[in-house]
Amino acid sequence: MSEREGVIKYRLRHRDCEFDPALDIRELNAWRNLLYRLGLIGCIPAKYDGLGYGNISRRLVPGGAEFLISGTQTGQLAELDRRHYALIHSALPQQNTIDSSGLTPPSSEALTHAGVYRQNPGILAVIHVHSPELWRNTLRLQIPHIAADIAYGTPEMAQAVGELFLSGRLERSGLFSMLGHEDGIVAFGSSLEEAACLLIAMLARAVAMEQG
Repeated sequence: MSEREGVIKYRLRHRDCEFDPALDIRELNAWRNLLYRLGLIGCIPAKYDGLGYGNISRRLVPGGAEFLISGTQTGQLAELDRRHYALIHSALPQQNTIDSSGLTPPSSEALTHAGVYRQNPGILAVIHVHSPELWRNTLRLQIPHIAADIAYGTPEMAQAVGELFLSGRLERSGLFSMLGHEDGIVAFGSSLEEAACLLIAMLARAVAMEQG
């Protein structure tokens, strides 16, 4: 819990240049901005060392290695544009390396996103948010979860994600909690809409539960 939020822990090979102008970020950016309005992505000065939190990604093609992801420390920005996204060309969790390009380096959670994509070629979207309501009700809602001793943005986290998939606990759930990453929740799906709607629906259940 005491680790500094937003710190990139993987070895990054990043080319500071604009990625392919033909890549369309409009849907990705629309969902990101909506999640910001809901407070699932953002910045709370009194929490997380006052740094921005949350990120979102979209795989370019089913089963492909490349995906677009919001950049590091963009959570505090109300609106993003192409300058605030990075294109991941390859990610090797076991080697703890990422190769990317863009005008902003990728999120510190890029390795975790890559770990999710590696599990199923049909996963095309991954969303990482901070939701105290979901996180503190992980057990009550029976949300699949990563153990508290696994740090975010590490090869160990990517491995733990793989083990969670192998356990079968994610067969009927596109969402899991990271107990070692304060308020950290990850949703995924075959589309951005599927992942985001699952996340919001589960949040509604958590809010209703806390209202008694």
